[in-house]
Amino acid sequence: MSNKASEGTGPGRLGVLLVVASPSGAGKSTLSRLLLQDDRGISMSISATTRPRRPSEVDGVHYHFVTPSRFEQMRAGGELLESAEVHGNLYGTPRQPIEQALAEGRDVLFDLNFEGTLQLYETMREHIVSVFILPPNVAALKSRLERRAEDSPEAIRRRLTTARTELLHWHEFDYIIVNDDLDSSFATLKAILAAARHSRGRNAAWGALAERMSAELAELIG
Repeated sequence: MSNKASEGTGPGRLGVLLVVASPSGAGKSTLSRLLLQDDRGISMSISATTRPRRPSEVDGVHYHFVTPSRFEQMRAGGELLESAEVHGNLYGTPRQPIEQALAEGRDVLFDLNFEGTLQLYETMREHIVSVFILPPNVAALKSRLERRAEDSPEAIRRRLTTARTELLHWHEFDYIIVNDDLDSSFATLKAILAAARHSRGRNAAWGALAERMSAELAELIG
């Protein structure tokens, strides 16, 4: 595990909005959790949702659990960057924490579906690096949902139905990871984030450093 924040984090570098999306059961939550444990330089965007809290979930940590009326207030008031209905429940990204993170040069991790990702593109595309997680096959997807033991058979069926549509949107993401081996998939996700952090467009300070060194060399060599 990394013991320090990533190189370049802070003012002078634009933050990375890393969007990780997948059908339910493909592994995006596990990969996201591993990344947060491994890298102190990125924090999780906490969505608001009207979905009932699962026994393993903590309000304000996994989601902000709100009533449908409160959610509609947030959406109508422009407090959400994106919102979508998934499996009969509403989900949305609060605007203020994301704008603050970008202003401070901090990286943020998003766990979204494709609809939320496309909405986020509309206002934040230049900051976003998006990754779509694919399961190795349908049998693995179904098995992972059943092993979670937190959803009813009918809920699992709804998630599989939704997955059929979600899989057709793979081409709208910047990167694809087939999650057939967790260690390999995690290494790939970390590499994508590392590359995004070192992109030219996010590091004006490093460009200034290169130009300053060039000027110093011009003086040195006459």
